Amino acid sequence: MASGCPASGRAGSGPAEGVWRFPVPAVEASVPRTRHAVRDRLLAQGMAGVRYQELVDDLLLIVSELVGNAVTHAAELSPEVTTELVVGAGWVRVSVEDGDPYRPKALESDAGRTGGRGLLLVKSVTLQAGGVCDVERTGEGGKVVWASLPIPREDAR
Repeated sequence: MASGCPASGRAGSGPAEGVWRFPVPAVEASVPRTRHAVRDRLLAQGMAGVRYQELVDDLLLIVSELVGNAVTHAAELSPEVTTELVVGAGWVRVSVEDGDPYRPKALESDAGRTGGRGLLLVKSVTLQAGGVCDVERTGEGGKVVWASLPIPREDAR
């Protein structure tokens, strides 16, 4: 990005606010596709540079885990999953919605398991960043898993 100004053109005001949805088929190839789309949108909203690097990295990890979980566990009942990115004043929320009514639970760590730690990782990254995460039912009978993280203040770095 050639300019340090956010997309709104207001220098120093932080990222431009907005809501974006990324519907994709519930297939493995949708994980990197969604991660790249979210990354590109975050950068377009003004979250480039050292100040935002940790936040962007955390959000991309969360998106990868949530979309991966939806593709792995909900594809049979949900041929499409939708990631939503919301940039607000001082926070960013990412959520992944699918049509499967099963409410996932973070599994306890088991040294013998090679998988099943995605939600634990999402929860850990979210809490470490000072954010919150949860699972909610949708009106259509599915679920949305979300995480909301604070945007670093200008004087934080």
